Amino acid sequence: MSSLLAGRIAVVTGASSGIGRAIAISFASEGAHVVVADISEQPVEGGEPTPALIARAGGAASFHRTNVGRWQEVDALISTTVARHGRLDVMVNNAATYSGTALLETEPAQWEEVMRVNLTGMFYGCKRAVQQMITQEPREEVRGRLINLGSQQGVVTSPGELPYGVSKAGAIYITKQIAVDYARQLIVCNCISPGKVVTGKGGMAKDPARLEHQRQRTPWPRFGRPQDIANAAVFLASDRASFITGSNLVIDGGWLAG
Repeated sequence: MSSLLAGRIAVVTGASSGIGRAIAISFASEGAHVVVADISEQPVEGGEPTPALIARAGGAASFHRTNVGRWQEVDALISTTVARHGRLDVMVNNAATYSGTALLETEPAQWEEVMRVNLTGMFYGCKRAVQQMITQEPREEVRGRLINLGSQQGVVTSPGELPYGVSKAGAIYITKQIAVDYARQLIVCNCISPGKVVTGKGGMAKDPARLEHQRQRTPWPRFGRPQDIANAAVFLASDRASFITGSNLVIDGGWLAG
């Protein structure tokens, strides 16, 4: 095990599966204690729950069942974390859902669910984390770090995906606003925007027509992997990412460069 995040306390939402799982495992491998926050402990892709996998590798992790779209549950998540560990160093707002619908096909209930999880959930996570972080003593000039998960779809359009794209554009904006508003309080806030990343998620994520469109748009000769995003998250969570705040780090195999 390395020690890039030694002694850090990190919360990762949506960390039972996919990108969040990879981030949690990578944080733990660098010495952080990770609180895995999700609506279910079981990974979508199968296998051991994230905390068990981390423990078996010699890391430290715990699970906290959390629906990020409910303020009371996010409040309890952060309050419990601080009660157990004394502080919160890194908050990763990763939990997300999507509808895969264009404007005319999107029902109000679909829109509200995507916004509740992706945008309101991120707002709750950011607000509750900053409430805690501004009360803490700095470590290496920083009181706390926020990492929000955006998407290339928050920058450019994707066919037939209105609610998700709007929510991810919001993720990029909220990152910038928090970074500016709380820089004087030594709060760091950055965003990671992945391109096409292959996870265990089914449905629209593996629609053949959509996959072909994504292959054509990605210059690099493969899709992304969860570990690609986790590597960037480790960097942004560490003291090596100094003087970086309000940034949107795009990891898309060259999609936006094409």
